Amino acid sequence: MPKMAQKQINTIRNYANPQAYSYVNVPIKTTRTRKRIQNAVQPKKRKRFNPLAQLVSMIFFACVGYFIIPTVFHDISLPLLTGKQNYSHIKTDYYNLLFPTTNYLSNTIFQNRRALAPAGTKKPLMTPIYRTEELTILEKSLRELMAKYPTIKPAITVWDFNTGKYADINGSEIYPAASIIKVPVLISLFKSIEANKLSIYDEMYLTNYYKAAGSGNLQYHSNGQKYTIDQLAKVMIQDSDNSATNMLMSKLGSMTSVNSDLRSWGIKRTYVKTWLPDLKGTNYTTTNDMATMLFNLDNPTFLSINSREYIVDYMSHVKNDRLIPQGLGEGATFLHKTGDIGTMLGDAGIVFMPNGKKYIVVIMANRPYNSPLGKTFIQQASKIIYTYMSTVY
Repeated sequence: MPKMAQKQINTIRNYANPQAYSYVNVPIKTTRTRKRIQNAVQPKKRKRFNPLAQLVSMIFFACVGYFIIPTVFHDISLPLLTGKQNYSHIKTDYYNLLFPTTNYLSNTIFQNRRALAPAGTKKPLMTPIYRTEELTILEKSLRELMAKYPTIKPAITVWDFNTGKYADINGSEIYPAASIIKVPVLISLFKSIEANKLSIYDEMYLTNYYKAAGSGNLQYHSNGQKYTIDQLAKVMIQDSDNSATNMLMSKLGSMTSVNSDLRSWGIKRTYVKTWLPDLKGTNYTTTNDMATMLFNLDNPTFLSINSREYIVDYMSHVKNDRLIPQGLGEGATFLHKTGDIGTMLGDAGIVFMPNGKKYIVVIMANRPYNSPLGKTFIQQASKIIYTYMSTVY
């Protein structure tokens, strides 16, 4: 073998195992070079095949693909994308999921949610109802009536103008507003008139855009007919006309304007979300909120005398007298607004008694769809309240 070839072999052996072949006079320059040569000379060991580990891995990834990924997509990702919950018993706060910073970056509360508002927010325009003594005996009588109607889930607020005494059963619970939502629309209308944003004599033309099914006759009128604001407000309250309501909300600046007004009044749990008819009950309120709005109809710092006269006239001639009025005594008068979407039946107003007393009464009842027991309950509850107010004190 040539000397040069033998020398190269010895050099490689020396790098691979310098202790065994240290007699070669070729220096080992670096550890990295030595390892590279060792890897080149010594064959790599093959990893042993472990069938049990492979089987466990396959089972694990199969479970992830079959159970976990579809469940996460169906229960979490899909509801976030569509905004619809897959399970009715699960309540997800999508607002805070999509806008989590509102829990930290906010300076006011709107509809029970943290929100941003201009600095120096003014004092609420409506005066809160002052409460004195709770009418526990009246509440007990109403709860006994509720026990006889287990399928009816009511909320009741009663407040006496003369004494400030009150009854409150689920008064802060949110209920579908149905056509009772027309009360804040009416108040918002007259606040806009007082601010000279529009006039009671302004006119609007009926189009298909405003026509709405459900209560009211404007939906059957010809397009292009002209109506004054006064006419629209009258049929909105007296006939509970949905088309007229949509026209007036549009004139005010849509639902956003009504909600903004509610906020400025200090009303926190009433919200307009849908054009009428709101058959799904997405417009909501509470009996306490409605009582506060009715209380402020008499507030001269909130409404002018002229506005109040129009509102009282409209609400004194509501054609639906089948609910609270059926429980009132002879000689009593009632200004009010009713609401009905099948699953919720309600009535809200002010009772004027022959003896000069007056009180606010708001009853809203969730019920099985179109169950006549809802109407019967409201009538009997109204009778209990009126009898108590007439005789007890």
